[in-house]
Amino acid sequence: MAQEIGFVGLGIMGSAMSRNLAKKFPGIRVFDADKKKIRAAASAAVIGASGVQEIASSCGIVILSLPNSAVVKSVVLGEGGLASGMKKGGLIIDTSTTEVKTEIEIAAALTAKGIDFLDAPVSGGEKAAVEGTLSFMVGGDEKVFRAAKKYLAAMGSSVVRTGGVSMGQAAKCVNQIIVGSTFSAIAESFALGVRAGLDPRVLYEAIKDGWAGSKLLDTACQDMFSREFKPGGTVDIHWKDLGYCLSVAQDLDAPTPVTALVHEIFKAARAAGDGKKSQPAIVRLWERLLNIEVK
Repeated sequence: MAQEIGFVGLGIMGSAMSRNLAKKFPGIRVFDADKKKIRAAASAAVIGASGVQEIASSCGIVILSLPNSAVVKSVVLGEGGLASGMKKGGLIIDTSTTEVKTEIEIAAALTAKGIDFLDAPVSGGEKAAVEGTLSFMVGGDEKVFRAAKKYLAAMGSSVVRTGGVSMGQAAKCVNQIIVGSTFSAIAESFALGVRAGLDPRVLYEAIKDGWAGSKLLDTACQDMFSREFKPGGTVDIHWKDLGYCLSVAQDLDAPTPVTALVHEIFKAARAAGDGKKSQPAIVRLWERLLNIEVK
């Protein structure tokens, strides 16, 4: 008999992910601290839950999409959390971006209760979440991964096991460093180009099919030219993620000077009031300094 599936966290990513999951596995139960999001998600294939404990008691598989490590830890291990209500043999999959050390702690606590755990952070942003083409980086036991892969494949086009528990989050750190550093380089370089007298749209056409071309360049230029800076991912979230990367680097005594600088750039953008905008909004730092606008 198929196990009932629960989904906790209906933010920008989670709401789209849960809809795609329900297309393949109708009857999933969903919960979010914001009751309006539960009502918005409800459909013939999606059942709103009253709380985490209802999810825990009725679902053998629970997928999380939550904003930060503290919330993940509270939902799983806190009072009235999933760990206290799920039956032995259950599975929790954390698709949030969570600190490596938190995932290790959660996995150990769940193992002691006979509950399996996978950390499976995603990349691709809101567009990929809506289209069901996310990339999952998964850490955990290989046998558990093989059994759970079909659930992740319902929400993404790439599902790769990167190693044991927490290795999904380690891979996500690498991803976020590359993404944040590239957005920073694009913002700085396009501001320089405009300052030098280049038309930014012509500049984009000139470089997009060369080595500088990438999905990140396309996304950044779309946002810079439209001036919408609509998230997807946000400056706030990416700053948080880069902080997790620096924490891993400190624990491993690994030098990450570029990451530290990019973290400060994102911090400056937050301080300037752009935290809720998409990551390419960091270009506004240079625009203010140089009295220009890249559009």
